[in-house]
Amino acid sequence: MRRFILRRLGQTLLVLLVMSFVIYGLIGLMPGDPLDVMIASNPGASPEVVARLRVIYGLDQPLMLRYAHWLLAALQGDLGFSRTHSQPVLVVLAPALWTTCKLMLISFVVSVILALGLGIVSALRPGGWLDSLISLAAFAGISVPVFWLALMMILVFAVELHWLPASGRETVGDGSLLDVVRHLIMPVATLALANTGGFTRFVRASMIETLRMDHIRTARAKGNGEGRVVLIHALRNAMIPVLTVMALSFGTLFSGALLTETMFAQPGMGKMIYDAILSNDFNLALVGLLFATLITLLSNLAADLAYAWLDPRIKL
Repeated sequence: MRRFILRRLGQTLLVLLVMSFVIYGLIGLMPGDPLDVMIASNPGASPEVVARLRVIYGLDQPLMLRYAHWLLAALQGDLGFSRTHSQPVLVVLAPALWTTCKLMLISFVVSVILALGLGIVSALRPGGWLDSLISLAAFAGISVPVFWLALMMILVFAVELHWLPASGRETVGDGSLLDVVRHLIMPVATLALANTGGFTRFVRASMIETLRMDHIRTARAKGNGEGRVVLIHALRNAMIPVLTVMALSFGTLFSGALLTETMFAQPGMGKMIYDAILSNDFNLALVGLLFATLITLLSNLAADLAYAWLDPRIKL
């Protein structure tokens, strides 16, 4: 187990190294550079000042040399300076990362709980009216765009019913736990509903296949109750392929979080990366995208470890 984890962590570092090169190259090849915004806001800057700033920011050097300098500094713990925020990247990144991780984790847990319940109920009576109703709701959840769902929730619960705040992270001057929860309900519900449909379909399909296997008939023949057969014998085996889908869905959650954070004015990673790219804040965009890659890689590692826990026959 320890060797497997260390090997996977080494592979994760290698992937991050390759991704840092790719992302840095793509950002560096974008039209314009960080000085364009500064020059646009100060058109009176002389060519001498602009040339001096290019030397200070290292923009007069080749792209590969700039990447080498950045990588060397990053290995020493210096991830650069955010030009738009006038602060170190980690200082800017920390609150946004916490906001996004909180939103993603809560919505992921909610969607998994809903998908497990709906998928199991649907698989127990395939073809029945309840299965048809759940399948219709699942297809609707898969088909509805995240931004449209967010707009509808704002219109219904904030504009019409006045039950929940339309946007923001907390009410100015309040900041209590209840106020934070009220601001999280709609963003979490939007992300959760957008992912529950897909998870439900996979849980249903895997459960139907597992319930038809010989060991399920044997468990029932031994006199085990239906609840034990479904939750212990069937669900544990059915979750192995579903875990792969759930682990890979973290990338989808992150892209969905960008829209959700924008719609609900949540200051998270998605909104931060989007603004950083538009403002040519290279360091902030690069580190933000690398953190998104790291979250996806760690979720895949967690899924592999869960395989061995669900089925001891699987060798890491």
